[in-house]
Amino acid sequence: MCLQNLLYLKSKLKLMKTSQRLEHALIKLYNAYHNNRLNPEDCSACAVGNILDNQDSWKHLSNDHGSLQLSYVGRVHQNLGRKFNGYAPQEILQIEKVFLDACGFKTPLCHYNHKPKNPTSNEVLFDGLVAVVKLLCKLDNIPNVMNYSKLFEQENGEPVYHLKTFLA
Repeated sequence: MCLQNLLYLKSKLKLMKTSQRLEHALIKLYNAYHNNRLNPEDCSACAVGNILDNQDSWKHLSNDHGSLQLSYVGRVHQNLGRKFNGYAPQEILQIEKVFLDACGFKTPLCHYNHKPKNPTSNEVLFDGLVAVVKLLCKLDNIPNVMNYSKLFEQENGEPVYHLKTFLA
């Protein structure tokens, strides 16, 4: 079932004319979520860690996990125009902060800051992924691929859009 869903996701992304970086990021996040390889407290298994092929070297782009402030190393990479799997250092920090905040963490992460009781529960991770996908789509200037609110729009008591439109 997971493979079938992944193939469906890939076909929808192709139809939406998404960027390669977005397509790859969504597939990696989808696989991480469904294979229990998503952990907000692990730099190689968080949202950014998964987008960046489970590497944790990105953590040197900031001095504090969950901060939007680039470190010296981060500023150098940003000023040189470097990209990591298509994302600039500042975008990487944005993605991670959104993920952590949506998962219920107080950022930047610190041992005395609030964190969810079960940070790896499916509900917590799903909330984090919804926020990340919304941001990723915004960064690429496309509509949120997870926005199905149009399914519930009505005009004169009739649906404006039909399910077939979304599932075609």
